[in-house]
Amino acid sequence: MKIGLVGKPNVGKSTFFSSATLAKVDIANYPFCTIEPNVGVAFVAARLDCPCKELRQKLEADGRLEPISEEDPRKGSICQPRTGTCVGFKRLVPCYLVDVAGLVPGASEGRGRGNAFLADLSNCDALIQVVDAAASTDIEGNPISSKGTIAEASNSIQEEIDFLELELDNWILGLLEDSWARGVRRVQSEGEKGILNFLHDKLTGIGSSITLVTKGFEQFKVQHSDSTSPWDWDRNVLQLLAQNLRKELFPIHIAANKSDMSISGVLKSVNTNGIIVPCMADMELALRRASSAGMIDYQIGSDKFTISDDSNLNSQQLEALGKMSEKLASVGSTGVADIIDKVLFDQLNHIVVYPVQDESQWTDGDGKVLPDAFVVPQGITAKPLAY
Repeated sequence: MKIGLVGKPNVGKSTFFSSATLAKVDIANYPFCTIEPNVGVAFVAARLDCPCKELRQKLEADGRLEPISEEDPRKGSICQPRTGTCVGFKRLVPCYLVDVAGLVPGASEGRGRGNAFLADLSNCDALIQVVDAAASTDIEGNPISSKGTIAEASNSIQEEIDFLELELDNWILGLLEDSWARGVRRVQSEGEKGILNFLHDKLTGIGSSITLVTKGFEQFKVQHSDSTSPWDWDRNVLQLLAQNLRKELFPIHIAANKSDMSISGVLKSVNTNGIIVPCMADMELALRRASSAGMIDYQIGSDKFTISDDSNLNSQQLEALGKMSEKLASVGSTGVADIIDKVLFDQLNHIVVYPVQDESQWTDGDGKVLPDAFVVPQGITAKPLAY
């Protein structure tokens, strides 16, 4: 499971990536800070309690385990995660994030690092586009004065979203236009099935499947109802086809970063085909680092944290933590974990599974209790999990 982080330069994409994965990457206020894609592991909380809760209840009922004590640092969890953690039966499960170098308008024509950027997205199951909710950068990612009105700021955010969609559309269009007429003529005797297989073959290199191609083609037919033969379709028709295929191959969801500096209500008029979540990646990164340093107790995605020991904190640190605490309480969370959660479980319809070798003890071959938790498509069978 891979989620790609995309967007124009200088919107906090690398900060978002680092806050979600705690990976050390270049974070700077200039375009193309990220050159090669960074790949890291983010942890998201499973929506349902870890099965170790049920196992614990069974063991307690059988008299083989004492009730949970107040001193238990794991608050009752008895699983043994190989990756991630489980506290209070809240299991953190891994997914991959790919931080792809910033796009600029014209990338599909080779501008910037061109198709190299786009090719990095090919193996991603979904895309999170990090946008500048504060509207403090131009379309190239250069710092500017923040927009003064809701309309101006909203238009700036919309421009970011539209340009990425257009670059992806043009990228797919370029793949389709290559020998299009000759290719579809060759499969004309097979009807629509032949066209679908032809499209799938054309787009295999960017992660297509026959299911996704079929969904995109069905939506295309709703919008293109004339009887022109496929080999006579002009560039405009192929652009429409590319657009519908892109929506299936690369679903895009929006992380509206720097939301703490944005104009109130600015996101209400922004149009997107995916979800949009206000985010504060800077704050999430600060909280995660403070938690790792033992300064605070903070759970990923939480709306609050507690200071572990203020004796080693100076007045500036205490003041900063106080402001972050107030902001979290007012908005609910930093949004970083929220959007990953929504993409995985709502948009991709994935679930968390816990494969074991011994179904009676819920252990692996080494006797570890529920050591693995994987995010997988709903309806997956046991066989794919074995590979």
